[in-house]
Amino acid sequence: MVSMDYTKKLATFCANVTFERLPSELIHKAKCCLLDFVANVYGSIGLDAVKAVASYIRSLGGPEIATALGWGFKTGLNNAALINGTCAEAIEAQDGLRFGGNHPGTAVIPAALAVAEDLGLSGREVIEAVVAGYEAANRPAAAMHPRHTLSGFLPTGTCGTFGAAAAAARLKGLDSDGMLNALGNAGYILPLSMAEQLMGGYTIKIVQGGQAASAGIMAAGLAKAGITGEPYVLEGSGLKGGFTQITTDDEPNMDKISERLGEHYSIMDVYFKPYTACRHTHGAIQAAQELLKEGPIRPREIDKVDVFTYGIAVLAVGKGLGENDTFVSAQFSIPYCVSACLADGDMGPRQLTRDRIADPAIIEISKNVTVRMDEELNKRYPDFTSTRVVITLKGGEKRERQIDIPKGDPRDPMNEEDISSKVRDFAFKREGDTVGKVISMILDLENVDRIKDLTEII
Repeated sequence: MVSMDYTKKLATFCANVTFERLPSELIHKAKCCLLDFVANVYGSIGLDAVKAVASYIRSLGGPEIATALGWGFKTGLNNAALINGTCAEAIEAQDGLRFGGNHPGTAVIPAALAVAEDLGLSGREVIEAVVAGYEAANRPAAAMHPRHTLSGFLPTGTCGTFGAAAAAARLKGLDSDGMLNALGNAGYILPLSMAEQLMGGYTIKIVQGGQAASAGIMAAGLAKAGITGEPYVLEGSGLKGGFTQITTDDEPNMDKISERLGEHYSIMDVYFKPYTACRHTHGAIQAAQELLKEGPIRPREIDKVDVFTYGIAVLAVGKGLGENDTFVSAQFSIPYCVSACLADGDMGPRQLTRDRIADPAIIEISKNVTVRMDEELNKRYPDFTSTRVVITLKGGEKRERQIDIPKGDPRDPMNEEDISSKVRDFAFKREGDTVGKVISMILDLENVDRIKDLTEII
């Protein structure tokens, strides 16, 4: 019989996160997550789909409570969280948890920033909220991974709502019972976040983090107002209506929700991305980049590119692009990502524009990219996300490189200098002194007295 106190244990922990008891390395990781979040916001602003979402949110008007980061206007609490989460998600360079298949920062951080700005709270309080929120997002995702996604859901949107609710509830000062209601409410109003929308390349996919952030704020606000949700929302009951019971076709490992809770923080397992594409493409992109460093490769010299990888990668990102596919499809296509990298030497925000996706040189390379599952590499998954790239030139020369642990994994981490460089690179033409000030404030977040001093300059 399944225990019925997993949700309660998680809620009690999240309600009692305090800055003073957090290890210094954990505080630093939370600040790096926020820094990476800002890089993604900056990098997404140039995309037409993101501009459309921002324009729509702006047209709604409403109270000027929280900042639409990077857009120069304020809006209502929930709408600010929605646009900021959308920006954090859109270029697909967001942080993630390999063991949960989710991207917690796109839901947790926009919720935390909007609520903290509204309530006039400090950077120290935001750190507490982010740590609590990552646990509430990551642990349910890990309990169901990968069956939750294979059952048709994207955990960034579904599980992310629990994280956003926990972050907002922590900032609102809810006690353990209030936090429990916030999580219960979140389970009732969270988005379906359909995986099929992503696999079809539909641009609605980009709002999943923002929708989770907005719903999480609502869940916590309702809990503050006295609205109750079931206290066993994650594990469910004999009625089989709990979140983990209805969103996976297999038995979840519920112990992952409470295992070493308060001893090991899941935020420490979070990876960062140097490239604007699904994590399953990163081994191939990194291998291509490293092969370019061995010597220049002109696109017209390439005869074929063979990519060998693990089964999930072939399923999720192995296909090429169709004629009218979107940037979402491009982010989830090894043939496109490798081809763009070989043509441009990079896979960043600029490679997601309509012009680059339609570039004849990139299309020509991608026609000759083949993605296959390698049995030996597949056996190593999920401990290693190994990918091998073999480039055959028209003269017969072959160049080969295998990546077992893509850059950004905690085993080969991106440090604060790497992420700061990502912020500067993705900021494009933004004023350099202001970007530098944003970076400095985030890395000194515990000493920021009012979070709006940061949000208003991003």
